[in-house]
Amino acid sequence: MTVTTEMVDADRALKAKHRAMWALGNYSAVATEIIQDLGPILVEASAVQPGQRVLDVAAGSGNVAIPAALTGASVVASDLTPELFEAGRRLAAARGADVEWQQADAEALPFADNEFDTVLSCVGVMFAPHHQVTADELVRVCRPGGTVGVINWTPEGFIGQLFATMKPYAPPPPPGAQPPPLWGNEDHVRALLGDRVTDVTTVRQTVRVDNFDAPEDFREYFKTNYGPTIAVYRSIAADPDRVAALDRELADLARRFDVGTGTTTLDWEYLLLIARKRTG
Repeated sequence: MTVTTEMVDADRALKAKHRAMWALGNYSAVATEIIQDLGPILVEASAVQPGQRVLDVAAGSGNVAIPAALTGASVVASDLTPELFEAGRRLAAARGADVEWQQADAEALPFADNEFDTVLSCVGVMFAPHHQVTADELVRVCRPGGTVGVINWTPEGFIGQLFATMKPYAPPPPPGAQPPPLWGNEDHVRALLGDRVTDVTTVRQTVRVDNFDAPEDFREYFKTNYGPTIAVYRSIAADPDRVAALDRELADLARRFDVGTGTTTLDWEYLLLIARKRTG
């Protein structure tokens, strides 16, 4: 395929839009208050060891990078949105973790082939628009025999359904961009990685979220803190009827997933996948 100037410019504009979206609100709050358990789960499942060279791709504020560093590994946290690093540096310092922070596009990682023992991403790379290119980069920078480990929201789970709910209200995605929750489909991710990996293990699990007293509290929290939700609301801000309709749908989503403990308690499903890069 011939890459034209127009294609390069379009990709640059798309990445700038993604960077701006994730800088909205306070993703660090979501990572540390809502899904704080996911990073340590991925680190443990990937068997990160002292002295290993570890890359956290689409690291955000370091939900994986910080617990990985606390094992004694040498960790690079990379993300398209460096605005998230300030909170990450504070969290790392508070926990005594030594992490290197580097701005990087998951679709064009600025690292050498085979540079890392372990390459991880927790609900991060799923948001890069071109899935195959992203998967190719994860494998490329991992050494033969090294580990690639990812956690991603499933299409059927709560966050997958959050994006399905917001989709009719959002601007259409650019040509070629794929839905993020596909990364939570085992067959899709296996196809992306192909025969370049072996010893693939997968499991669907849930993280329990019991931070909200009512469905409306969830909605308002995400409207305030979660970049993709903020961006959708901004796109319909001039249409009060659509804003009110999305308000209702997001509260209804939380009601549907409420497990009924008295307050709004939600089990968010994710796919955990661990693979080893083939040596031959």
